[in-house]
Amino acid sequence: MIAVSETKVISVKIPEEVYNEMAIRIPEGDRSSFIREAIIEKLQKTPKADKLLELEERMGKIEREFGEVRKYLADLELLSYQHGQINPHTFCIDETDHKIIDYLMHYKGATTPELADYTKTNRWLILNRLRKIQRNSTKQCGKSVIEYYAGEKSGKKKAWWINEELIQE
Repeated sequence: MIAVSETKVISVKIPEEVYNEMAIRIPEGDRSSFIREAIIEKLQKTPKADKLLELEERMGKIEREFGEVRKYLADLELLSYQHGQINPHTFCIDETDHKIIDYLMHYKGATTPELADYTKTNRWLILNRLRKIQRNSTKQCGKSVIEYYAGEKSGKKKAWWINEELIQE
C-alpha cells in the first residue's frame, strides 16, 4: 500500500478525447482526487524495479543451476537421448536450416561449401547456422545432432556429420 502524505503538483498532457470523457464522467471538483487515485491504483499494480531486478537475478541463477544439472545428467547419459529418438529438424528455425539437415540426413555429412551450393547461400551463413544447430541441440539434449570433424572421413575433409546414434530413423 502506498502511503499518501505531502502532495506535489504535476502537469499531465492527455489526449483531448480522454479529457472530454473525463469531463463528462467526473464532476469538476473531484477530478484531482480521481486522477490521484488512478495513479495510486496503477502504481500498486506495477511491480517495483528492485523486485524485478531481484526476480531477474533469481531466474538467472536458477537457469544456470538447471543448466549445470542438465550437463551432469548428460555426462551420466541419463538425459533422454537414446538411439533414434531425436528429430534433428526440431533445432531448425527456417527453411535454410531444414535444407541443411535434409542434406546431412541424406548424405550423412557435408562440407560448408557443399551445403552453401545446395542451399544457394554463402558458406558463412551455413557455418553460422550449423554452429547454432550444434549449440542448440547440445543445450537441449546434452549431445549435438551434428558434429564437425576436421580430418578425413568418407572421402571428405573438414566436414559436418549427422550424429546417427541420436537421430530418428
